[in-house]
Amino acid sequence: MRPTSAIPLIPGADPFSHTGSGVGVLLCHGFTGSPYSMRPWAEYLAEAGLTVELPRLPGHGTTWQDMATTTSDDWYAAVESALLDLADRCDEVYVMGLSMGGALTLRLAQEHPDIVRGVVVVNPSLTVEDRRLPVIAPIRHLAARLMPSTPGLSSDVAIETASEGGYDRVPTAAAATLPKLWRAVQDGMSGLRAPVLAYRSPQDHVVGPDSLRILARRAVNTRLTIHLLHDSYHVATLDHDAATIFEGSLAFVRERGRSGEGSDR
Repeated sequence: MRPTSAIPLIPGADPFSHTGSGVGVLLCHGFTGSPYSMRPWAEYLAEAGLTVELPRLPGHGTTWQDMATTTSDDWYAAVESALLDLADRCDEVYVMGLSMGGALTLRLAQEHPDIVRGVVVVNPSLTVEDRRLPVIAPIRHLAARLMPSTPGLSSDVAIETASEGGYDRVPTAAAATLPKLWRAVQDGMSGLRAPVLAYRSPQDHVVGPDSLRILARRAVNTRLTIHLLHDSYHVATLDHDAATIFEGSLAFVRERGRSGEGSDR
């Protein structure tokens, strides 16, 4: 795992941590994004009394050039470390993620079925949207020299005044490592045991419908519940349906909790 970057952070990209009850929640932000897109969700769960961790993934929240030095292995290692730390401090742990963060949370649940009691994903990214990526992946260092970055699609939010606080460029070298993460998640679907609550925006300009179809088709050994978000785009955690996600995720945790900890709002 690479060392933590000393590059100044984008305003609002700081990680979030709150110690509350014995019920812990790990939140994972998306590719080229930062904790900025998840902070309202994290604060909502913290105010409800839960213990919450929202780490900043390596290379995120700084510059796309910084991110170009990282890979999907680095991002997964960061959230796995946060999960294990939460498990040491809490009686039960849930994982929740947006976009690529959804892939990371599902992978955590697959790899640590003894720890993860439930998963919540929002517009999860589980498969290739850019058909160039599988071609670039084997030669990612050469491709990165020829084309270091491509235009990004940040702040896909229906609320015009909202901003995700992410990059407007996508580092080629980092993006080329996404197929490895997606393959691992897809291949591990049959081993997924934790129940999954999934939110999907039909008007998503970043992640298409194939990802949710894969989840529905391959997650055969757990219970999957899907809710549609008709008034939001990709970054639904900052959009019109944010309250629906926040309230639904808290109810999901309380319905499955052993201890029933966390005060009512």
